[in-house]
Amino acid sequence: MDAASGDVLFARGQMAYSLGFHMVFAAIGIAMPLLMVMAEWRWRRTGRAQYLELARRWSKGTAVFFAIGAVSGTVLSFELGLLFPGFMELAGPFIGMPFSLEGIAFFTEAIFLGLYLYGWDRLRPAVHMACGAVVALSGLLSAVFVTLVNAWMNAPRGFRLDGGRLVDIDPVAALGSPFAVHEIAHGLLAAYMATAMAVAAIHAWALLKVPGAALHRAALHLALALAIPCALAQPLVGHSAGQAVAEHQPLKLAAMEGLERTTAGAPAHLGPVSIPRGLSLMAYSDPDAVVRGLEEFPAADRPHPVVRVGFQVMVLLGTAAAGWAVLTLALWLRRWRRGLPEARSWLWLTVLLGPAGVIAMEAGWIVTEVGRQPWAVYGVLRTADAVTPVRQLWLPFSLFALIYVGLAAAATLVLVRQVRQTTGEAR
Repeated sequence: MDAASGDVLFARGQMAYSLGFHMVFAAIGIAMPLLMVMAEWRWRRTGRAQYLELARRWSKGTAVFFAIGAVSGTVLSFELGLLFPGFMELAGPFIGMPFSLEGIAFFTEAIFLGLYLYGWDRLRPAVHMACGAVVALSGLLSAVFVTLVNAWMNAPRGFRLDGGRLVDIDPVAALGSPFAVHEIAHGLLAAYMATAMAVAAIHAWALLKVPGAALHRAALHLALALAIPCALAQPLVGHSAGQAVAEHQPLKLAAMEGLERTTAGAPAHLGPVSIPRGLSLMAYSDPDAVVRGLEEFPAADRPHPVVRVGFQVMVLLGTAAAGWAVLTLALWLRRWRRGLPEARSWLWLTVLLGPAGVIAMEAGWIVTEVGRQPWAVYGVLRTADAVTPVRQLWLPFSLFALIYVGLAAAATLVLVRQVRQTTGEAR
């Protein structure tokens, strides 16, 4: 491997761990405002003090993680320009508008989060809840606008190629990438599911320590109300995403399944379990459809085998989350008049599956991003051609890694303190 190839890997690696870190806080920033508004709404409807306590605690947590997400997101914007100037030069006319809209959504979220935090005793109830709703909506819109950029990178539209140059540029048409709808839906559901399952796990753990605690029962109720529908809907959206990949990125599909040879009636694999004709059926709604294998594509264009690992992790954990949701819903309906399930076995299962949503979300983004390689813009711009000509990129890679280790340590300390405070005070 020559120095230039090594620098490409360092640039990609730096973006990878930066995005992986930021993704967690982006998901929290999308989902926690919705949970805090749900808690306040329940308080105003029922008058139960535990919902007010949850709304206040969750709003403080939202503020902390919003700040960390803002820092990591700002670093990403600088990295994108400094590490991949070739990408910014080519994609600037297309990504400028959605990134500008994302900036507006971000500042709107910051303003209304401040109003929500300091407006408990200063704003009328309806106005205060409206501020929280704007925070939740702004977080959602931020994710939508950023995901539109990623969808365009995977299936670019809104231009015409003329001798290697992009002409007849239409940034509005670029928003209509065929990947946009399923990426947005899949990403939002992943953020809501990951956050809600983690919150459910924290309060299930508290209920194992203090059975029947009203605060934790209320928190678990709200978390499940968000986690269950998202976990059930995610496999359906994932199926739609798989069909879009099969149509527009058949090489990525082959890499996801590790399909070496072109096969009619190709099987799908779920861990060690093989499903006959499953891949053909899922990808093309035809059990006898031909699925192109890796052999049909140049070796230089094939993504790293980690794509298959990420896909398997995502599918297995997503399936486990959906199964947990079905079980929980069945137990909940069975105990309709008595409330939530209380069996310790179910609480332990909820605790164990708490990290599943976050891990599945990260694995899904590995599939999306690594599966597009070696292209920065699929079929238009290779990543190696987008990287800065500056060499010795191992240095910023190492320095920023230390910075992110520090941020991760600080975030972990804050989270542990919040969890200990929450689980140690049962009501």
